[in-house]
Amino acid sequence: RRPGIVHRLDKDTSGLLLVAKSDIVHRRLSNALKARRIHRRYLALVRGVPRRGSGTVDAPIARHPTRRTAMAVVQGGREAVTHYTVREALIGAALIEVRLETGRTHQIRVHLNHIGFPILGDPVYGRGRLPGRGKRPKKKEAETLIPRQALHAYRLAFDHPVTKEPCELEAGPPRDFLDALENLRQRAGSA
Repeated sequence: RRPGIVHRLDKDTSGLLLVAKSDIVHRRLSNALKARRIHRRYLALVRGVPRRGSGTVDAPIARHPTRRTAMAVVQGGREAVTHYTVREALIGAALIEVRLETGRTHQIRVHLNHIGFPILGDPVYGRGRLPGRGKRPKKKEAETLIPRQALHAYRLAFDHPVTKEPCELEAGPPRDFLDALENLRQRAGSA
């Protein structure tokens, strides 16, 4: 772990990252994270629309048995719990909010793929191309909708490590995420 960085984001995930300016604050925030007192929320664009408006994925995660750079739901793996809520249903895709209870490597990406709703643009866990109007979009079109996985860490809530005052930080999604969402809304409107 690099000094100052309290938690991590997957490569190509945008959003908030908590960094401590001193060793004591780093230790306190790291302990709060381990004790599940730092609440992290994400926005994701996924392929498909979950039938239930919300749900929980409680499935252990470990190294993938054959793809050593990937993770997978594996019996006997480390506990991993992910809560999700559909914020907007589109044609063949959805904007969902995700709340982590645990923080395993690639947890959101693995869990959403496990329940059949991979994150759009995910090069490791995404299955298939982006949704079209009854047909698969051309490869170039799919690649230009968003050049990375559509996952954004948008909210952090925790007690300040020194003053103990509640802190809530929020960062809106970047332009590529918003453009992809707008493109999906336009597709839904013209279907």
